[in-house]
Amino acid sequence: MYQYLFRMATRLSDLKPGQKGIIKEFTSNEIFLKLMEMGCVPGETVMLEQVAPLGDPIAIYVSGYHLSLRINEAEHILIDTTN
Repeated sequence: MYQYLFRMATRLSDLKPGQKGIIKEFTSNEIFLKLMEMGCVPGETVMLEQVAPLGDPIAIYVSGYHLSLRINEAEHILIDTTN
């Protein structure tokens, strides 16, 4: 019998500080171009660094720099978690 391990795609907004993953896809065409211009491209590793005290915005590390995103933007980024 074969066992297959499937990675579950999760939303960037669901990560805890220190967790990272690889960007898989976007769920919204409206902010797709904006996110791509900021370095959030499929295949890129992203790490959640901090969450503001009230939960919004979040700070991530992607493409060699730090970026702040609103939760409603981070909800549209699906990632494969790596830790």
